[in-house]
Amino acid sequence: MSADVSEPRKLGSGAVIVLAGGVLGLAGLAVSVREGLSEWPYALTFGLLIAIGEMVQFRVDRSRNRAPIATSAALGYVLLTPPEVTVSPNVGQVIAVTGLATLAGVIPRAIAGLRWDIVVSSRRVLSVACAASVFGAVTPDGLRWSGSWQDALQLTGAMLLGVLSAVVIDALVGAGQATEKFNQPFPAALRDEVLMAARIGMAMGISGILLATCTSLVGLWGLPLVVVPLLLTQFAFRRFASAQRTYRQTVRSMARSTEIAGFSTAGQNARTATLAVALGYDLGLRPDRMEALEYAALLSGVGQLALADPSPGGASLLRNRAERQQAAEIGASVIERSGVLDHVAEIVRHSNDPYRQGRANNSQIPVESGIVNVALAYEQLVGEGSGQSPEKAMESIGLGIGAEYDPVVVESLRRVVGRGFRF
Repeated sequence: MSADVSEPRKLGSGAVIVLAGGVLGLAGLAVSVREGLSEWPYALTFGLLIAIGEMVQFRVDRSRNRAPIATSAALGYVLLTPPEVTVSPNVGQVIAVTGLATLAGVIPRAIAGLRWDIVVSSRRVLSVACAASVFGAVTPDGLRWSGSWQDALQLTGAMLLGVLSAVVIDALVGAGQATEKFNQPFPAALRDEVLMAARIGMAMGISGILLATCTSLVGLWGLPLVVVPLLLTQFAFRRFASAQRTYRQTVRSMARSTEIAGFSTAGQNARTATLAVALGYDLGLRPDRMEALEYAALLSGVGQLALADPSPGGASLLRNRAERQQAAEIGASVIERSGVLDHVAEIVRHSNDPYRQGRANNSQIPVESGIVNVALAYEQLVGEGSGQSPEKAMESIGLGIGAEYDPVVVESLRRVVGRGFRF
């Protein structure tokens, strides 16, 4: 198994999702060919918008790419209702247009060598198909924007229900994927997906409702009223994603300073962070805490730069307790000076605390500190040049359970190593 858990392992769930999306797409295309395409100007316009949104997808976090314009446009097409459209698109046509438009957007990215994720695109087809089915099932025949508040209330409720069904399906599928790819407990994975849906998913859903409502009442001329704000929002998201990438690169550069100065071996901090992230997934930490954990593991050795001499082979465990505590305190102080990593500094400050004298008696000490402590110990026992087997390292760490190391974290380490984790 690769040690880089930030890149998901290729497992069967992705293939199943792609297969399901492909089968649905072909079935929708067959239905559309047999019954004919209704309201083709709307199908073409929304399909073009989905394709453009797919082409300009981006990655906000480490989990997957985002294509808010494509998702909003697909949901907007699902929710089209008279009077401007003669008849709402049926489920088969919605799936066919979404699938073909998604392919039209993915292919140019693939040709250009840009990052793309066919699994995420297939998830969109599945969620849109669910939204179309639910919206069609709960919308009475003949219901339209008539100017009546009763009709408007019914339509709005049906739209919200359709969008909610899409969000729920996507969250369930995403949680299943995270459980398989990252060995994250399903409840924790579902919690993360629900939080992401509340922040981004529902925003895209509401944008879809606005697209559908505006187009249904004004026609295609109403699209720019919603699309322009969507484009501006996407631009802001991309700027945020760029800032996050720069942020991560800066932290990694800081972490490499200990390697350059000879206080740690090449790649030691990255290996420690990789294991810490794996433990964090196993323990079900929230995404914001996972990020802080990774940064703390990367920067856990920064304080050693203030010590007189490097540890042999970068093995900080060979230093006495006072030196290790001093290095942790200095490292935390350095990190605090950044002004934006106080939560990371707190993790680093307690990363060398013995469990019995620290977290066992003080619940305010974050569990992330214990994770970094265990991850660093395991890396120094098993990492490059150390020579110990995983079994021998686990035996050594096991001797410190309850005194030096947090029992909960050590048990998590046993599970992670037992699943085949290797540096």
